[in-house]
Amino acid sequence: MIIETFSSGPADTNSYLLACSKTGQAVVIDVPFESAEHTVERVQVLSLHLQKILLTHSHWDHTADAALLQRELNVPIFVHAADAGNVKVPGSDKLPLYFPITPAQPEGFLTDGQKIEVRELEIEVIHTPGHTPGGVCFYLKKQHVLFSGDTLFKGTIGNLSFPTGDPAAMWESLKRLSLLPKETVVYPGHGDPTTIGKEAWIAHAEDKF
Repeated sequence: MIIETFSSGPADTNSYLLACSKTGQAVVIDVPFESAEHTVERVQVLSLHLQKILLTHSHWDHTADAALLQRELNVPIFVHAADAGNVKVPGSDKLPLYFPITPAQPEGFLTDGQKIEVRELEIEVIHTPGHTPGGVCFYLKKQHVLFSGDTLFKGTIGNLSFPTGDPAAMWESLKRLSLLPKETVVYPGHGDPTTIGKEAWIAHAEDKF
């Protein structure tokens, strides 16, 4: 398995290139501002075959270069249906846009429990509303890896004061993540990796925030 992290844009948003090391099949998770060019370069250098763009949610800092990467590599975009509108019409989530975001057209919608095969890698979609209605995490059970978007960070969680925030939904999403194995490595939408074991507080997150 190959995991490469690239942080970019005004919010230092993480984009992840995830690939099957044996076959070179790959996906990219989130496409922040100024990340598309880097992704194209790494795909070429590593001789990868990018299959999909997977979005953890639709806030602009995670999707700014999605349309550009889609056009450059002719790959489909996938997002949860509850967040799709903001990909098609950036800013419809009522968050302020500080620069123009090119609209993109999702190819399909992610659903809870869906399995995405990247040759020898199996990615499970976990719907984790709270930060946004259509927020999702991507879980690789065999590899003990979770891409958590803005649901869970090292020591904290995604902002709940945005128009898309729903605290009650977030507490339930975090409780669900708390049931994953403690050794699961968490790759968040911002900041450094952590583990489920180090974030044991998520089982009772409502008491912390």
